[in-house]
Amino acid sequence: MSLLSQRELSSLLRSLLQNPLCPILYSSAFRLLTRTANSLRCGRQLHALLLLHGVPYGPTLAARIAAMYSSSGDLPSAYLLLLHHPNPSTLLFNSLIRGHSIHGLPTDVLSLFYVMLDHSLLPDHFTFPFVLKACADIPSLPTGCAVHSLCLRQGFELDVFVGSSLVNMYVKCGELRSAHRMFALMPVRNLSSWNALIVGYMIVGAIKVAEHLFDDMPARNVFSWTAMISGYTQNGAADRALELFEEMKKEGSEVKPNWVTIVSVLPACAHSAALEQGKRIHDYAKAMGLESNPTVQISLMGMYSKCGSLLKARYLFDHMLERDKSLVAWNTMITSYALYGLGAEAVVMFEDMVRSGLQPDAVSFTGLLSGCSHSGLVDQGMKYFETMEDVYSVKPSHEHYACVVDLLGRAGQLEKAMEIINQMKIDSGPSIWGALLSASRSHRNLEVAEIAAKQLFLLEPYNSGNYVLLSNMYAEVGKWDDVKKLRAVLREKGLKKAPGCSWSEINGKAQAFLTGDKCHPQVPEIYRLLEDLPEKMKAAGYMPDTNMVLHDVSEEEKECSLTTHSEKLAIAYGILNTSPGTTLRVTKNLRICGDCHVAAKFISKVYGREIIVRDIKRFHHFRGGVCSCGDYW
Repeated sequence: MSLLSQRELSSLLRSLLQNPLCPILYSSAFRLLTRTANSLRCGRQLHALLLLHGVPYGPTLAARIAAMYSSSGDLPSAYLLLLHHPNPSTLLFNSLIRGHSIHGLPTDVLSLFYVMLDHSLLPDHFTFPFVLKACADIPSLPTGCAVHSLCLRQGFELDVFVGSSLVNMYVKCGELRSAHRMFALMPVRNLSSWNALIVGYMIVGAIKVAEHLFDDMPARNVFSWTAMISGYTQNGAADRALELFEEMKKEGSEVKPNWVTIVSVLPACAHSAALEQGKRIHDYAKAMGLESNPTVQISLMGMYSKCGSLLKARYLFDHMLERDKSLVAWNTMITSYALYGLGAEAVVMFEDMVRSGLQPDAVSFTGLLSGCSHSGLVDQGMKYFETMEDVYSVKPSHEHYACVVDLLGRAGQLEKAMEIINQMKIDSGPSIWGALLSASRSHRNLEVAEIAAKQLFLLEPYNSGNYVLLSNMYAEVGKWDDVKKLRAVLREKGLKKAPGCSWSEINGKAQAFLTGDKCHPQVPEIYRLLEDLPEKMKAAGYMPDTNMVLHDVSEEEKECSLTTHSEKLAIAYGILNTSPGTTLRVTKNLRICGDCHVAAKFISKVYGREIIVRDIKRFHHFRGGVCSCGDYW
């Protein structure tokens, strides 16, 4: 509260002591208290003074008192005013509706709106935006449409605030066409309507339409930029999100990124494994005083862990204030340890969280069970799974069952994994059968693989990965006729195998490589280094795993094919372009193949490098010829 407002309030209170029967003075005082933090005690005293002197309060004064209680969070007292007022007005209802909206109670907002209509009171241009926001928050399209009809009948549809609320309501209810139609009708469009529409198109992945809207905006605020950055990130356009963030910073003092912007852009760094860019954003957040925000801290933890810097993520967690260590913060660390295959650490983190007094949720158990799975902690994982509902009141979902099937499958207990699936209380889904198929591949159990694949072909008829995995298993045992049949199915369905792609960030720039890539300008040097690698690695004991090349060709041809895998290209590029001893970080869009895993261990030993590879499943940290996964992956 400004010094001027404090003086004004003090003056009003002095005047009230001298003239305690003046409704106008009370009204002005309550109006100021509504804008003042921690004013509830003073407001109650003022209300008591009013009642003590028997001052009659009309519609305006009743609305001001209700607004004071609502803004201070005392909603029951505000509601009592409505119950005991003989002739409640639109103003009084508006104060209550606004208060319940601000405190995130959309159902109560609509209930008050219905009571207002029952009193034959007509809503106005102050009522409709809050009611439409409630329809959007629930969301309830039928109610929203009914309120829109009432707006039309009363002539408020083209009011700028009502119009932008209608756009927002239709966007959040999934009616993008109606939202755009409403937007087109508006004679005056405020920034909220532009931003709402941009968010809507980003939600459905219509990036180009959102870009056109963003380019056409007469003015932009921080929400406009953040909506675009967040939309790019959510739609997998991480590079564009990072570029736009840099553009936003160049806007100067007019538009500065806030904590929401930082939280929106950090996942783009995590997606691209762009650690250096993530560090720069961290430095920027620190310089802007945003680092202390708990949500920013949690986002930074997630970014560092997904960019291969787990120690930094743990450092940030350890230095959080205890009151800021929410369930989300703990879950982030549990999930991070699981991602690195550090199951024992995930278990310790889980137990520490429970001891801190927090109740684990479904995300906690997904991370915990995944960590146990990647570390071979079968007994511990099963103990937590069997107690999660009885002890922690968390009902197992598809994700939890998939983790358990993966846990047992990785350990070779395929029959027990099948028993779990058959005894499930919910329908089995693709994630569960996918875990079983993957485990069958690891343990070369073609019989179980065919059972899992048959289910997946029904559940995911257009997922090429399932066909490719079973085809590879047929190829491993020389069933080339079955391989041809599956490849024919892929052709009939128009499906293609996702090409292996790996990328590495060097000097702040990400370089991507496809398997067998010949397009990079450093291809001659990269392939020259790869040609020399086998001899150096073989001298250290390396034997190429030609089972990873599933073509009916000679062993020499298979060895040649292995050297062009995208992981090896990215690692070779890193060796060529960094000084000795620099840690190499590589990200792959698929699971790292067995031969590349073995090769990376030898490369780390021969070249004395730490190599961190993040594949679609987890992290592998290679150092001195050993991988952090202990070859259990």
